[in-house]
Amino acid sequence: MIRAGLPELTAFVAIAEQRSFSGAARMLGVSPSALSHSMRGLESRLELRLFNRTTRSVALTEAGEQLFQRVQPLLGELDCAVNDVTSERNTPSGLIRLSASESSFKLLIRDVMPKFLQDNPQIHIECVVDSRLADIVADGFDAGIRLFDDVPRDMIAVRFGPDVRFAAVASPGYLSRHPAPQTPQDLKAHRCIRFRFASGTLFRWDLDHEGRSASVDVDGPMTLDNINLMVEAALAGVGIAWVPEHQVDEHLRAGRLVHVLPEWGPCYAGACLYYPANRHPPMALRMFVEAVREWVRG
Repeated sequence: MIRAGLPELTAFVAIAEQRSFSGAARMLGVSPSALSHSMRGLESRLELRLFNRTTRSVALTEAGEQLFQRVQPLLGELDCAVNDVTSERNTPSGLIRLSASESSFKLLIRDVMPKFLQDNPQIHIECVVDSRLADIVADGFDAGIRLFDDVPRDMIAVRFGPDVRFAAVASPGYLSRHPAPQTPQDLKAHRCIRFRFASGTLFRWDLDHEGRSASVDVDGPMTLDNINLMVEAALAGVGIAWVPEHQVDEHLRAGRLVHVLPEWGPCYAGACLYYPANRHPPMALRMFVEAVREWVRG
């Protein structure tokens, strides 16, 4: 039977996550040469190459990727088990890694994080803001924060955000040069500001009014991957932006932006915190989930 020790597997996962022997060595507190020697020994016993190495990069081979996908969750479970045991007799501690969209994370920063982090000084929260709908398991996150409709069905979801209504908005200056659209199809003749996900997919404008729907593939002079920048572009008169209404409420009230086709704004179920249903969550995450639930209950 081929055996691989826990230190070797821990080192293997660290290298795979860092995509660097030197980065993994710093994280583990060992020398790069010792780490390289350990991996050569593991590859020799397995009779498999786990990494493709060049002077500039480290990448997993197909066999290495298969091993990584199996081992990483198991090591995570071991960490959770140790953290749970120690947390029961000590101050709760640990790292919570979150993947979130910028707008959905703002609510928790404002209303949940301050008290939670003050009450639990040994818990650290790391959030990666990304427009991409990350696979939180494969990418090593404990939980994600997204609109409810975007959450995979094999996850436990905790709703915390209000429903999100989308709005087409433009500046008065832009509308002085271009007559406001009267129907969704009129948008095709306008200069629209588009959103592109990190995956490369362009966001289509799906409008809805009293059971009628219209999906419009708009065109325009600018494509962005950040909603805040889309709002800035609309304020600057670049064109019409399709954004969550709550992100432009202040500008609409002040008259800096105008809501066009206001009756066609669809609503989507609001933001939620979600995590795998088939895994035992670490204590730090369980405490954070409960803090979110308490805030929702008011």
